[in-house]
Amino acid sequence: QEQLVESGGGLVQTGGSLKLSCVAAVHGIHGYIMAWFRQAPGKEREFVAAVNQIGAGTYEADSVRGRFTISRNNPKNVCYLEMNNLKPEDTAVYYCAASRVREFDRLYGSDSAYPYWGQGTQVTVSS
Repeated sequence: QEQLVESGGGLVQTGGSLKLSCVAAVHGIHGYIMAWFRQAPGKEREFVAAVNQIGAGTYEADSVRGRFTISRNNPKNVCYLEMNNLKPEDTAVYYCAASRVREFDRLYGSDSAYPYWGQGTQVTVSS
């Protein structure tokens, strides 16, 4: 089992920035693929970004590419989602997820590939 804990959400104006953090409290993030998903009210959960185990490969959703950056620091046991130029449509609960699957390039965007999830952190972007 693993316990993921997110932090860094909040209220920000359009065009502003936030940086989310995720730590793995039991085993640490080393060895996990790490990802961020989000769920807006009345909508299904959607993929935002993912990073492979050593941080050498990343994927971002088309809707956030160029604005959001996922990164990780394994020795510090933290995965980040840096969000810039935020828009009202980015408003959602953001979830950190972790997986040990090996097929990163094939499964990174599938929420069913991630057995471990955080409790979520609210991001609200005002217009």
